[in-house]
Amino acid sequence: MFKPKSVAMVGASATPGKIGHVILQGLMKGFEGRVYPVNPHEEEILGLKCYPKVAAIPKQVDLAVIAVPAKLVPQVMRDCGKKGMRGAIIISGGFSEIGNKALEDEVRRIANKNKIAVIGPNCLGVYDSYSKMDTLFNPRYKMERPREGGISFISQSGAVGAVVMDWAGAEGFGFSKFISYGNALNIDEVDLLDYLGKDPSTKVICMYLEGTRRGKDFIKAAKRVSLKKPIIGLKAGKSDEGAKAVASHTGSLAGTARVWEAAFRQAGVVEARSMPEVFNYARAFAEQPLPKGGRVGIITNGGGFGVLATDACIENGLEVPPLAKKTAQEIRKKVPSYATVKNPIDLVGDSDYLRYEAAINALLKDKSIDSILCIVLFQTADIDSRVISVISEASDLAKKPIVCCAAGGEYSRLHSQLLEEAGVPTFSSLKAAADTLAAITYYDEFRKSVRK
Repeated sequence: MFKPKSVAMVGASATPGKIGHVILQGLMKGFEGRVYPVNPHEEEILGLKCYPKVAAIPKQVDLAVIAVPAKLVPQVMRDCGKKGMRGAIIISGGFSEIGNKALEDEVRRIANKNKIAVIGPNCLGVYDSYSKMDTLFNPRYKMERPREGGISFISQSGAVGAVVMDWAGAEGFGFSKFISYGNALNIDEVDLLDYLGKDPSTKVICMYLEGTRRGKDFIKAAKRVSLKKPIIGLKAGKSDEGAKAVASHTGSLAGTARVWEAAFRQAGVVEARSMPEVFNYARAFAEQPLPKGGRVGIITNGGGFGVLATDACIENGLEVPPLAKKTAQEIRKKVPSYATVKNPIDLVGDSDYLRYEAAINALLKDKSIDSILCIVLFQTADIDSRVISVISEASDLAKKPIVCCAAGGEYSRLHSQLLEEAGVPTFSSLKAAADTLAAITYYDEFRKSVRK
């Protein structure tokens, strides 16, 4: 699916804007394998020789990407079986999601008989940032593709996946793989979890789930994988109304909210409540070390933000402990007498980057502090871009996780982006920063509890 040497694009189109045209263009953007367009009505598409059917391709083909009307899919799958293919991505919709279960069952029987692994039908397909395998049918000028990175995303919904991809590309998040698997004909979230758990380019797995047909297998797979790398789960259809909507979307079984929450806890899956939370957590997991506990050191140049940050941490079950005596003494030597040298540390409104440097370095050495929440109010007169280097260099030491909060307008957003580019997760909201620290702390505690 992700690193084939050759691909048959069944349903390739010469008409710009058509799904079969967009996918073919995507495959030609960087994928180094052979691409064979298949369309009985065309001789050539985008400079490539076109074949009337799969059987007419003269060489062995690894993978078929299928974008033809649903009623034609069974015959295409039979042709793929005769050709000896072992993989197919069926983009086409019109199966169990609209009640046409019989047609989907027929395709499943053909696939299983011929030992063809299938992603789909009714899906957006896959994207691999490293191999440049791209079967997504949304054009690149409308939907960005993320750069190379360590986050892999599994989505049961193509629409959600499209927004995720566009958002990730625009925000500069690094992706390894994206998989929209739709109706899960014979490859589902359990199989994909196992695969990504072994994938060396995947550091963090994110999942958008509407349901599962293999609840026990899902829990076993998720627990097995979460001991090696974090899994972040966003479950849709938790309300009764949402569950009904799921049934008409991918035809999956949504289940109840409490069952899914319990399943996630049992398996060590970090649950997110929204798409922004998914990426907040993923950034921290991908870029920061895990904490050794839930004790947070807070640094700010605005006292009120320190109080609010303390509340946000406590509400998340984290601690804001007193500083070690040696830590307080070390900071006191480098800050004015009117600064507050206790947790939270208030460097006050005339703070410069040197005070942040002193406070961060002291907290990194303090054994009573497991993670650092660094708040920078860029509106103050004495703070400038040099604080970016101080925070990012401390983060590079990889001793403790550091997350930042920088609220405000354009100047703050610019510096937040610079921190992000340096690998420091930065938020405009204290709640988001505290939620993220709580998520990575929960995951570390889960792994420790299982290993005991």
